Amino acid sequence: MRYLTRILAAACLCLAVIAPAIAADDVEPITLKASDGVVIHGVYYKAPHPKALILLFHQAGSGKGEYASIAPRLVSAGYSAMAIDQRSGGELFGTNETVAALPKSAGYLEAKPDLEAALAWGHAQKLPIAIWGSSYSSSLVFVIAAEHPDTVKAVLAFSPGEYFDDKTMIGQAAKKVTVPVFVTSANTPDEINAARAIISQSPSATKVQYIPKSGGVHGSSTLLPGRNQAGAEANWTAVLAFLQKVF
Repeated sequence: MRYLTRILAAACLCLAVIAPAIAADDVEPITLKASDGVVIHGVYYKAPHPKALILLFHQAGSGKGEYASIAPRLVSAGYSAMAIDQRSGGELFGTNETVAALPKSAGYLEAKPDLEAALAWGHAQKLPIAIWGSSYSSSLVFVIAAEHPDTVKAVLAFSPGEYFDDKTMIGQAAKKVTVPVFVTSANTPDEINAARAIISQSPSATKVQYIPKSGGVHGSSTLLPGRNQAGAEANWTAVLAFLQKVF
């Protein structure tokens, strides 16, 4: 029992270092309405003097809680962030409020209006916008960026791939993405090659594919020490360097 207590205490200390605390007044629940009327729940993390706004989209079976420790670190680096519960998700990181209000989780592509609602909300904040996706949403962010070239200023994609019925859809969208792009993935040949196939089609002058030398897991979880002990910090270094270069 004492050993377990020491482990839990160490884990909490690690989390405190990785995810700096932010004031409660700087964390605000958000509700949005998608174009088809579905209510989308989110959380807004406000930086005091933001360089940009980062819209955070989760992976399959997940929700906005995927970013509960990632968003505060972005805030500490000078970026406001907003994470949503897409209608395609679940309870991997806690309750997905959007899915909980629906009969069931929707398909991946059905979540696209949720990302568009977040982008519309973000545009009203009058800050430069980066869109950040995890797994299936890391592919959808290429579609959103291609369709909104005047609004999206950067794309970050964690484990993108051709996850939809049309196996050329994301690559075709990437061909229209001229803003800076960052991609990373698990350190496996399949994920590395899938990410490379997509980013290589973008004509952007600023493209970064970060391939982890150690560690590396699927989606934005690669930034969580509890899921990627060997490589989370190195991945953070790459992400923050990209954001600093762009904004």
